[in-house]
Amino acid sequence: MNKDDTKKEMKSSPGFNRRSFLKSVGGGVVVLFTTAPSFSLAEESHAVSAAGADSFNAYLRIGDDGRVTCFTGKIEMGQGIVTSLPQMLADELDVAVEMIDMVMGDTDRCPFDRGTWGSLTTRVFGPELRAAGAQARGILLGLASEKLEVPINRLEVRDGVVFDRSSQSRQITYAALTKGQAIASDMKSPAPVKSASQYKVMGKPLARLDAIEKVTGKAVFTADIRLPGMLIARLLRPTAHGATLNGLDTSAAEAIDGVRVVQDGDLVAVLHEKRHVADRALLVLKPDYSVPKSTLTEDNIHEHLMSMAPAGVPITNGGDLDEGERLAADVIEHTYQDAYVAHAPMEPHVALASWEDGKMTVWASTQSPFGLKSQLVSELGLPEDKVRVMTPFVGGGFGGKGSSPQGVQAARLSRITGRPVQVFWTREDEFFWDQYQPASIIKIRSGLTRAGKPAFWDYRVYFAGARGSEQHYDIPHHRTVAHSRGWNAPPGSHPFATGAWRGPGASSNVFAREQHIDIMAAKAGIDPLEFRLQNCSDPKYIGVLKAAADRFGWKPAAGPSGRGVGVACGIDADTVVASMAEVEVDPKSGQIGVKRVVCAQDMGQVVNPAGATLQMEGCIAMGMGYALTEEQRFRGGEILDLNFHSYGLPLFSTQPHIETILIDSADPEPHGGGEPAIINMGAVIANAVFDATGIRLFELPMTPKRVKEALLNRV
Repeated sequence: MNKDDTKKEMKSSPGFNRRSFLKSVGGGVVVLFTTAPSFSLAEESHAVSAAGADSFNAYLRIGDDGRVTCFTGKIEMGQGIVTSLPQMLADELDVAVEMIDMVMGDTDRCPFDRGTWGSLTTRVFGPELRAAGAQARGILLGLASEKLEVPINRLEVRDGVVFDRSSQSRQITYAALTKGQAIASDMKSPAPVKSASQYKVMGKPLARLDAIEKVTGKAVFTADIRLPGMLIARLLRPTAHGATLNGLDTSAAEAIDGVRVVQDGDLVAVLHEKRHVADRALLVLKPDYSVPKSTLTEDNIHEHLMSMAPAGVPITNGGDLDEGERLAADVIEHTYQDAYVAHAPMEPHVALASWEDGKMTVWASTQSPFGLKSQLVSELGLPEDKVRVMTPFVGGGFGGKGSSPQGVQAARLSRITGRPVQVFWTREDEFFWDQYQPASIIKIRSGLTRAGKPAFWDYRVYFAGARGSEQHYDIPHHRTVAHSRGWNAPPGSHPFATGAWRGPGASSNVFAREQHIDIMAAKAGIDPLEFRLQNCSDPKYIGVLKAAADRFGWKPAAGPSGRGVGVACGIDADTVVASMAEVEVDPKSGQIGVKRVVCAQDMGQVVNPAGATLQMEGCIAMGMGYALTEEQRFRGGEILDLNFHSYGLPLFSTQPHIETILIDSADPEPHGGGEPAIINMGAVIANAVFDATGIRLFELPMTPKRVKEALLNRV
């Protein structure tokens, strides 16, 4: 979807009717506001304004019990916003975090939201939410001033109680102020918010509000929901992507008592009230597929992709490359490759649909409940008000739950059968129907002057997109060109679907850029940290590099030093991040052991340091996978890795000692924390491997086989 299409969709997306909405809310103080949603995932951009004076896409309510409720289309999938958003509101409203309730991802109760991805919630939605809280506080202070007959400038608020500074016995609660009131306020412009020096909740570590529910098993995910008369659906999975179903013998499945087989176009499912019976029925279906011939595998995919590469689009351009080449005493040229990587969330895609009284209600594990609603309206031909999507807790997404085919599948089956239907993908289904991180290629040609300074930088990225390719070093003559926007590629490029994968494209780009910078440093005979500091003037990069080096105990030496230490840095979601790693390499097995990782990030205002630390640790742990073990193998459209026995996720036993640093930033705005720490992992490990062994690994993942081949070919 392009930017213009996104704007049209947003303008046509049904907002709540203001009058009917306020009637349904009842008493209390309500602030309506319009956030600036992100574009589609493929657009690596932030925001447009939603349309219409009568439109709003977020609101909060302070009820006559004094509780604050925030209604938002954002969803909680493990990233922690169910905690950090209440922290933001608590500071602006001067209430306890425990007094705030979050209603998330319900299309009948929450206003429109484009989706939860790109680390946009905190940095885009967060400031708007804070401003709404500030406006609500202003309204309540005005009411209190009238009730207490005290000028507003003499009033203070503590834990939802407004009092007169000069006579604290003169006080009134938010709850008392809202009783009998029905006040709605449209936030036409952002209300002034508090400064960092006034925060009492933001910036303080807070344990996750959903932690007890999740560790005790009380948290409700879509797979936990049961409805009377519900059927379990198991889906017939093709033998390969692109396969055609020529015929289907359902007789054996239909002979099983209580089993129903549904064939609706491309959708084939067996349904039963009990899961194990549906499983058995699926096994006795006899499909006849024809599969298109293809010679593509993970071994030749990069050659194929280069043959399909579209024309490039300049991302950055400065100086004169020809002049840079004339200045260069050494020219360095390398190609870097990345593999298809699965999302592999803990919770596979799940949906439950119920068709009742002409209305379709769907519970789904999705990052985009309103996107799913639009799909259902289109697919089922229903009016907007006859479709409702609800999103309980989601067990991980990483970009893979931006689309929600299982929600559409469940809805189609429910309408056909007239009963509630739950569709949950097995782990094999999840791997087969996943939208993988695209395989990609990056080509870099650069030069050094006789003095060891960068002379030029010519960077081309194919199929990964531009995210993470930013040039933050001081190289006078440079060009960066992207051949494809993210995972959008010419038809026939990929043998199966590709999509957003945590920090889309950034890990691939940083793997290439930061290795190439290391190669230049080694060629110049300069310590890789010092080379970066000498050729970067951005204070944030300098700050995170020095903070990481100080904690790591970095000792300068030109590589390879034999110590097995590496450094890398980058930016994602406006957060600057530096990583250092220590590795050991077993020359016999080719195994890379990562012993220690130190990561420093400057993410501006840190809303919840405890949550930010968890995100950084999670990124580092997950990054071990794409760096060392994760690669989807295939033959044409046939997926060869359909479960964890062959798809190599990182193990607890392979995790390094992790240390994280949150920079005390002068930047007053919060930035994204869900993805930055993952983007350096491939590069920092590769650079540490070079320092340990003198070999360069130009392809992800850095498997034992590739390590041994590089050791054998070492000159």
